[in-house]
Amino acid sequence: MKSIAQNKEKIKRYLPHEISTKVHAVETYRQVGDVGYICRKYQISKASLMRWNKQYDGTRESLQIKSHRPKTPHPNAHTEQEIKWIKDLHRRNPNISICEMYGKLRDEKAYSRHPGSLYRVFVRLGFRKKVELTKKKSRHLGKYHTPEKLGEKWQLDVKYVPASCYAGTDGEKFYQYTIIEEASRKRFIYAYKEQSGYSTVDFVKRAIIFFGYTPKVIQTDNGAEFTNFGRTKRVHHFDAFCMKSGIVHKLIRPRTPWHNGKVERSHRNDQERFYNFLKFYSFDDLQVQMRRYLRRSNRIPMAVLGWKSPEQQKELLQCA
Repeated sequence: MKSIAQNKEKIKRYLPHEISTKVHAVETYRQVGDVGYICRKYQISKASLMRWNKQYDGTRESLQIKSHRPKTPHPNAHTEQEIKWIKDLHRRNPNISICEMYGKLRDEKAYSRHPGSLYRVFVRLGFRKKVELTKKKSRHLGKYHTPEKLGEKWQLDVKYVPASCYAGTDGEKFYQYTIIEEASRKRFIYAYKEQSGYSTVDFVKRAIIFFGYTPKVIQTDNGAEFTNFGRTKRVHHFDAFCMKSGIVHKLIRPRTPWHNGKVERSHRNDQERFYNFLKFYSFDDLQVQMRRYLRRSNRIPMAVLGWKSPEQQKELLQCA
């Protein structure tokens, strides 16, 4: 009980003083002239009393709290031209992410600010609410090894296309297959009407053509489209394809999606950047819009790549 009372006293002590308190303190001080007595009586500091006495001209308005905003901008603050660039880009694309805008500004306008500065401008302009950070217990017990060369490992997963995005009435379901190159973070996505081993094999063949090479390892979860359930002598269609192509099919531990974290995180980005605003009317329309989004997403800079895009990272790794 004592600690609660002490906390309440601290909170009360740091509340701003009312105008009437300031007026009475200053007028009493001018009559009595005893600084210590006034500070004890009104529970204020000497510095506050002297400041109020200097400001007070006989009117209550003179003791009102004034704006703390600097009269002149900071030398390193965003310029009016930079603010205009940000507003123009946001006006043309209200759903643009900070990472995507940062990449466009850097490539098109030679923008050299830190991404954190752009985030604060976003919040100040009202384009985004400030995110309250909460500490979560990490599930990672060790460091995950990320390949440094192209073709070492791909992560493969499937995302269900939200039914709310489909404007048709036939009740069809669609699935987004995704492969991400771990070294460069470049991705390939394609839509299918079924989630099966045959769709998986067809998708990986398309991915090999898209990337231009065959990977050494493809990592997946334990879904039925990737491997067989339980004990069986039957070889899964995807496993047979991997053995024929000289690819190692690596399965993550069951119920640990964070082991496939790169592709899982990219699916969350897809939801925020693409599916939250998507409307398609047919399977062909979905494929067209998905191709456009794929080109766009591979050109968005990422913090983990030193604010380079997956396309830029791929070019660097190819030259190394």
